[in-house]
Amino acid sequence: MSFWTCEQCGAQFPDSDSPPPSCRICEDERQFVNWNGQVWLSREELAKRHRLVWRDDLGLTGIALEPSFAIGQRALLVPDGDGLVMWDCIPLATREAIGYVKSRGGLKAIAVSHPHYYGALADWSEAFGNVPVYLHGDDAPWITRPHPSIVPWREETLAISDDLRLVRAGGHFAGATVLHWRGGADGRGALLAGDVAQVAMDRRHVSFMYSYPNYMPLNAATVRRIAEAIAPFAFDRIYGAWWGRNIEHGAKAAFDASVARYLAAIAG
Repeated sequence: MSFWTCEQCGAQFPDSDSPPPSCRICEDERQFVNWNGQVWLSREELAKRHRLVWRDDLGLTGIALEPSFAIGQRALLVPDGDGLVMWDCIPLATREAIGYVKSRGGLKAIAVSHPHYYGALADWSEAFGNVPVYLHGDDAPWITRPHPSIVPWREETLAISDDLRLVRAGGHFAGATVLHWRGGADGRGALLAGDVAQVAMDRRHVSFMYSYPNYMPLNAATVRRIAEAIAPFAFDRIYGAWWGRNIEHGAKAAFDASVARYLAAIAG
């Protein structure tokens, strides 16, 4: 018996004698099946081929697989009192990485923006005493490895603590979520956006897509809905989904300008 991970998207599936017949994440129109066909790795095989690395990314510790694997995202560790909240997840949890996180105070909770980043959330939760994993309930059908630690919240916002609040923005998925960190950026506020609002390569704008690999944009009404959900929150910094894909200063104005630019671009 082994837990199986999809090589293309990094989703982990329940333990079984043989891999699942297909990956529902990759067969969805937002993703794609590997050009060489569906490929699975056992948890043990994945750990042999990849290791976890951690380093600073604009004041937060990021953790990711090396060499890069699947979608290539990194998780971020957000300080919250006497512990940490893991924002977004990665497909692997190793003894060394778990030990490092414990040395930093351990995990109090895990929160994930959308199904492409669920990864090995159950392994990470179990390593810290089954801490809660906050996934928006609108995306519950996409859970590939059910686990009792999963909290399928249903509100438009959810306070993890006085300093951290989840916001359902929608767009990329119905339950796509961002994390507002009130104390981030030295008290000016930070938005951890994953790719719900994708930080562009110029790191001065964000953009919005229904599918990034298949080039399917979001419509105007959906982008306005994202903007309305985020509007009440103050932030000077945006953290994206990959190393260095962040807007360090002036992020609120950059976000608003990006919304206007996007809507103008699709209006014609």
